[in-house]
Amino acid sequence: MNFLADMGVSMGVVSWLQSGGHDARHLRNEGLERLADEKVFHKAAAEKRVILTFDLDFGEILALSRGEIVSVILFRLNNATTEFVIRRLAAVVVDAGEVLEAGAIVVVEDGRHRIRRLPLGGSGGAARSGKA
Repeated sequence: MNFLADMGVSMGVVSWLQSGGHDARHLRNEGLERLADEKVFHKAAAEKRVILTFDLDFGEILALSRGEIVSVILFRLNNATTEFVIRRLAAVVVDAGEVLEAGAIVVVEDGRHRIRRLPLGGSGGAARSGKA
């Protein structure tokens, strides 16, 4: 799977994904630290990457995208240490990997994650949850 990590995501998370065989990139490594969220979204769409972020703005951008399918993993964690983020992300990749390939937003919390298929608001928007 291909990932694009937003600035709030640790470089250690990207390294972990790469060691697992994923094509993962971080905005910092590409010199795009100040890239506007909308441009990050379009970059992910063009490169067919799942956005990893702590930024709530991506949910709104996704809702207003008018059919552009970009999967987003949105971390809403009390414990944002690299180790904990990796543990939660590992569960999401196993449980939601197939759905992420097709288009989804996954909200990751400390003890569970919620999956919402894209497009939002359509019949494909059914939600499901997974436990840690």
